[in-house]
Amino acid sequence: MFGRIAPRYDLLNHLLSMNIDRYWRARTVSRIGQILVRPGAQVLDVCCGTGDLMLALESQSRSAIRSADGSATIWGSDFCHPMLVAARHKTAKRHFRSELFEADALRLPLADASLDLVTTAFGFRNLSNYHSGLIELRRILKPGGTLAILEFSTPPNPLLAGAYAFYSRAILPAIGGMISGSRDAYTYLPESVRRFPDADGLADQMCNAGFVNVRFERMTAGIVALHLGDALHLGKRG
Repeated sequence: MFGRIAPRYDLLNHLLSMNIDRYWRARTVSRIGQILVRPGAQVLDVCCGTGDLMLALESQSRSAIRSADGSATIWGSDFCHPMLVAARHKTAKRHFRSELFEADALRLPLADASLDLVTTAFGFRNLSNYHSGLIELRRILKPGGTLAILEFSTPPNPLLAGAYAFYSRAILPAIGGMISGSRDAYTYLPESVRRFPDADGLADQMCNAGFVNVRFERMTAGIVALHLGDALHLGKRG
């Protein structure tokens, strides 16, 4: 499904969010910017899709360090090959060094305690098992490493939640299906958001998976939430 919509994925993200998705990613990068300037920082953007957050991370790192050689090492991974092809075109066009690899987010080919930062933007809710995903992401983080999850959420205001639900059910599939040629993909999106925990629920799941100092902030009236959590000890595959 994601492979079919990869060619129009970026266009639809910007169009359906009225370009606010750029702000969501920029705010995420600003919240974790201090990690990107650490000497030798190792960073993975998991479920990276076409690479927008991954590229924003590298851009921020380069700007802060003022040298490509001294910037953080940043990887992107995804389960969908056509998405990675689109991401590769972007990195080549901008002459960025970010490396990409194809992998299942529930079983990443990375060593325990090897990363300073793991990010994921609008991909975590697509995992088949959220708890196993959190355990796996904690496994690959160094003690003191940070996980950042940018994901759709449910607005806490009932009126806004109702309006957002109507937009998601009636408008989003029509526009997304017309432009991408895959209405089922944009019918799946609101359904996946409906099944996903709200901001408090995801915070609880992160705590249950062993993350500490878990915090979150809502954006755009709660349509989106950014969760941060720290891994202070090694985990094992769930």
